[in-house]
Amino acid sequence: MKVKTLNKDRKPKILNKDRTRKNLRNKMKLKKGDKVIVITGKREDKGKVGEILRVFPKTGKVLIQGINLRTKHKKVDPNTKEGGIVKIETPLDASNVMYYCESAQKPTRIGYRLNANGTKVRFCKLTGEEIVEKKVIKK
Repeated sequence: MKVKTLNKDRKPKILNKDRTRKNLRNKMKLKKGDKVIVITGKREDKGKVGEILRVFPKTGKVLIQGINLRTKHKKVDPNTKEGGIVKIETPLDASNVMYYCESAQKPTRIGYRLNANGTKVRFCKLTGEEIVEKKVIKK
């Protein structure tokens, strides 16, 4: 964050570099462990189905297993003796993926509603089924 002073009489004006995402930060409906399908993007990744490994809500990106692979040239580490060309997953914009409903075998949107207990749950808008969240253990 930069502080810019115009005159000594005025208060300092604060400039924020991250204006674009900070003001447009929406709640992401995708969670870790969800199956998603890539709807737009690279030709080799479009139409692939994968599981979300990590969600980045501040930047609006998701990391999907086996999708959007990049090659990284890793230097040989003297302790482990590992190195060479390694393929790693890189984050993909959340707008390029959709939740994949396994019962309908199609991409669908996600909605929220209250169930009989009064708790807020996610549901598949295509079939109307509730999305059961998997218990994810944080390391």
